[in-house]
Amino acid sequence: MTSQTAPAGAPPLQGLRVVELAETVAGEFEGRLLAELGAEVLKVERPGGSPTRAVGPFVQGRPDPDASLNFWYYNSNKLSVILDYADPARHAELDALLAAADILIWTFQPGEARALGLSPEAISARHPRLIIAAVTAFGLSGPWADYSSSELVAMALGGPLFSCGYDDHSIPPIMPGGPQSSHCATSFAHVGVMLALIERDKTGQGQIVDVSMHDATAMNIENANPYWFYPRAPVYRQTCRHAQPKATEASHFLCADGGYVYYTLVLSEQRAWKALVAWMDSKDLAAHLTDPKFLNLDERQKHYGEIHSMLECFFLLIDTQDACREGQEAGLPIGAINAPEDLFDDPHLRARGFFQSVETPGVGAVRYPGPIYRFSAFATQPRAPAPALGADQPILSALLEGKATPAQGRF
Repeated sequence: MTSQTAPAGAPPLQGLRVVELAETVAGEFEGRLLAELGAEVLKVERPGGSPTRAVGPFVQGRPDPDASLNFWYYNSNKLSVILDYADPARHAELDALLAAADILIWTFQPGEARALGLSPEAISARHPRLIIAAVTAFGLSGPWADYSSSELVAMALGGPLFSCGYDDHSIPPIMPGGPQSSHCATSFAHVGVMLALIERDKTGQGQIVDVSMHDATAMNIENANPYWFYPRAPVYRQTCRHAQPKATEASHFLCADGGYVYYTLVLSEQRAWKALVAWMDSKDLAAHLTDPKFLNLDERQKHYGEIHSMLECFFLLIDTQDACREGQEAGLPIGAINAPEDLFDDPHLRARGFFQSVETPGVGAVRYPGPIYRFSAFATQPRAPAPALGADQPILSALLEGKATPAQGRF
């Protein structure tokens, strides 16, 4: 089977029903992952819609709840109903949805939820088979449970921000792009939900999966923990490379066409050293590095700065893509430093059909990232556009009236 051939099996989570009470990226991304695997995800939104619908950029620059590209990305393949679950008078309707569901994605602050009568414990008591993925800033317990957070706060408190930024330590750390703290929490939540589903198959009982973005981010600090726990050495941020206790040479190199490549010069690997010298020599740029004395690691380390400077000059004479192709052909781990928009023209992503064209009402074809998973035994759900606010309201009405639900929904 090639990467372009859809397997015959149904998506693995087909038949599972998910209610999403999520107003954060971490919760919405988990809903999207479940939908991608075939679960039916019903996003329940308060009047006016999820706050994430107000996050730009927007299609054609119009700030409309149904035009947020951010919302589209995290909410594709879902259904949407409007229900003011902050109103206790509407809780019976919410309970009707939860009674039909297998999984609840929940992103309230614990204190807010208790005030609304929607704590995970209260919901679990009414719906013991329900798996509740509580994805919050600081978890359901602890002194900070009701503190507010953000991507930047989470990165700072969790530790990763300390390691991110430039060689110049007189300026503050730099936050990495994208909602990395949220994505980290989503990853742990997704694993937790899968484990809870396996447990329910054995016991028939649901449970609460308590995922804290703070906990998840604190697990994502690379070498900082082992360096501190064992030699008591703090790591220091470095431009475009991993934080280390001591400064290392730069690993990004400017090329002839103005682009950059990333290549880490590791002198201790004899095969890699020979491949690098052979590549440089093929362009008559290896100079004295072909001298047999450089086959000795001690000699290479003694001249590390000189070798690095020669490598800088070498890349300045090669275009970015040529450097990547030739370096990889030589067996060296090297890659271009792409801007996000460069990925649309990435030949490897194109060959694997990563971006998929999705017909979106009122807009036409929109390119979405393809499935995260590729299985040999079953399919993932074809990408569908994010729902317009309240687009699937008949599902709620039919359920409350005890009628068969519309064709587009199984709730």
